[in-house]
Amino acid sequence: MTSSTTDVDVAIIGAGFAGIGLGIRLARRRRESFVILERAHGVGGTWRDNRYPGVACDVPSHLYSFSFRPKPDWSRVFAPGDEIHGYLRECARDEGLDPHLRLGAEMQHARWDGTRWRIETSAGTYRARVLAVAAGRLSEPRIPEIPGLSDFAGPVFHSARWDGGADLAGKHVGVVGTGASAAQIVPALAGRAAGLVVFQRTPPWVVPRGDRAYTTQERRGFALDPGAERALREELFDEAERAIDARRRVRPDIDRLRDRALQHLATQVPDPELRARLTPDYEIGCKRIVISDDLYPALRRDDVTLEPSALARVEKSTAIAASGAHHRVDALVLATGFWTTRLPFAQRIEGRHGLLAQRWADGMTAHASTAVHGFPNMFVINGPNASLGHNSAVYMIETQIDHVLGALDHLRTRPGTSLEVTAEAEEAYTREIDAMSEDTVWLQGGCASWYVDETSGRLTLLWPGTARSFRVRNGTFDPEPYGGGAPA
Repeated sequence: MTSSTTDVDVAIIGAGFAGIGLGIRLARRRRESFVILERAHGVGGTWRDNRYPGVACDVPSHLYSFSFRPKPDWSRVFAPGDEIHGYLRECARDEGLDPHLRLGAEMQHARWDGTRWRIETSAGTYRARVLAVAAGRLSEPRIPEIPGLSDFAGPVFHSARWDGGADLAGKHVGVVGTGASAAQIVPALAGRAAGLVVFQRTPPWVVPRGDRAYTTQERRGFALDPGAERALREELFDEAERAIDARRRVRPDIDRLRDRALQHLATQVPDPELRARLTPDYEIGCKRIVISDDLYPALRRDDVTLEPSALARVEKSTAIAASGAHHRVDALVLATGFWTTRLPFAQRIEGRHGLLAQRWADGMTAHASTAVHGFPNMFVINGPNASLGHNSAVYMIETQIDHVLGALDHLRTRPGTSLEVTAEAEEAYTREIDAMSEDTVWLQGGCASWYVDETSGRLTLLWPGTARSFRVRNGTFDPEPYGGGAPA
């Protein structure tokens, strides 16, 4: 590690969608010096890390890309993971981000020194006037504490750390979990493995996917007519926005969504016993809804066993379920999700009064879902209440990028000053979020989910409104909550 310190205007942590998006906007405006600090040796974030068989997006491709850098030639309605990863690599390369990227530079500690952020990384030290945290919420795998797991005789790995060297063909494989990742992995492994056992703690709600390949003519049309691509994007966005009323438990919207899922289950699973095991006992939308046309058919296969309970312990090559059932397996895949409400990067960021993890001990909060009291000139993208349960995360990221750029413009006219949101403003915003969340399916749906903080019981991950309302509320930087002053 070099002992020198590099000074920049902006340090961005993470080179996924949020980090690359902010980097592109900074590169295009050419006002600030900046670096993108990425712990891995390539860009792409979630789409670099998740390489499991069948990985794909659950948001339509034309909605899951930057509005300021459209891609007319998506191959499918729902793009596979490697195509999204390729899109992000292409964005970084073609937008000239290479000189700003610092790969293999894991943030070890970031501390506000009174005037700037001092960021210690595995590849050197940086000082930045502004710290933009774009580390994401699906970056740290959550490994369950299962007795005997460390002594398991065969390969065991998380879905986001897929072991490409593990040959699962002809093996008996256990898949732990039935969420969005498992719903893609199980159909991809079924028939390839000698047998699958799927450990289901709670069944997911599943709705039809309706994926298909775009025709050559469609892709050519989007390339020749950018307006057609924009119109499709707007149509997909509006369709997704209408889904928020079901999450608010508005009738008949939630009844229609539930009926759609139950009809999908009845159509694809004629066996009443299996169908009963796959029927959730909580309200639809309380947990993440799975979008799949091939999960149920995979679970009906003779070589696939649905174990209707969690994996309780492991003894050598035997996986023992909470039900007491014993299953012999050669490999275990943990599709067990991520640390989402307790973001690990918070243990490494130190503000005026201590660590961000301490500040968030009772649950994540941030004014405008972006700024935290006690952490001057720091902005978190894709952090507290900045995700969605019904529309594209990229839209939310772009909204937060606009907020950050407005803050940078404000700082640019005030050399030597800093921006710190007041405690009162952050508390008021948090009360606003709590009031919006109170009657939603996420808090009233009768389930425990990764959207809700385990300690406080607050909805800390999702914005409980439309994506448009998030942009209206947070897309334009306002200096008032930071102690007043006229807009720059």
